[in-house]
Amino acid sequence: MTAVLTVVRPRSAWASVLLGLVLVAAWDASGLDLPLARLAGDLHGFPLRDHWLFTTVLHAGGKAVAWAVLTWLLLGIRWPSGVLLSLPVVRRVWLAAATLGAMLLVTLLKHGSTSSCPWDMVEFGGLAHWGPHWFWWRHDGGPGQCFPAGHASAGFAWVAGYFAFRDLRPGLARAWLAIALTAGTLLALGQQVRGAHFASHSLWTAWLCWAWAWACSGWLRPGAVVRLA
Repeated sequence: MTAVLTVVRPRSAWASVLLGLVLVAAWDASGLDLPLARLAGDLHGFPLRDHWLFTTVLHAGGKAVAWAVLTWLLLGIRWPSGVLLSLPVVRRVWLAAATLGAMLLVTLLKHGSTSSCPWDMVEFGGLAHWGPHWFWWRHDGGPGQCFPAGHASAGFAWVAGYFAFRDLRPGLARAWLAIALTAGTLLALGQQVRGAHFASHSLWTAWLCWAWAWACSGWLRPGAVVRLA
């Protein structure tokens, strides 16, 4: 594959990236993670942790759907179908790479994190002690590897589609964005109820996916060419 890509300065969405950062940081500073988690759990744990709706439908099912759609995107680089037919090949390559890149970014940060999940906290029958999750050098006494929310990225990572379609089909771009945000929110709520993540974990995932897509959108321009040999 030979690609000809021109780097241009991202043209929009920077204000939403900055506003999102301020809002998520404000949530972090509010200390509302624990009170919100207490609505779903107590010292005995989280009663809905193993409920079929959250484990089978939203967790296992959500991952399966995300990987199926990602496979469609990857195959669509060479053999586009559906809405991908309206994208030139450079944007199909970009959409698949940006979406997968967001998932990998969140996964890498998660595996390097020392912050544990709500169900590991002493407040909910575990051993870990709550603390700021950005203190990577601080071990909370639990297994860690819970920040940011990896599962929510299976929905939020798809916000990249907004940037892929916005110059060509603005209406579809907005619909794609709405679906991605709805999917990410549903997956995040499912994990919240199970005790798998604090709200801030999912909020940071949403912001990271949006900021990543915005930053990567500098590679997009109308008329850019990718030739498939």
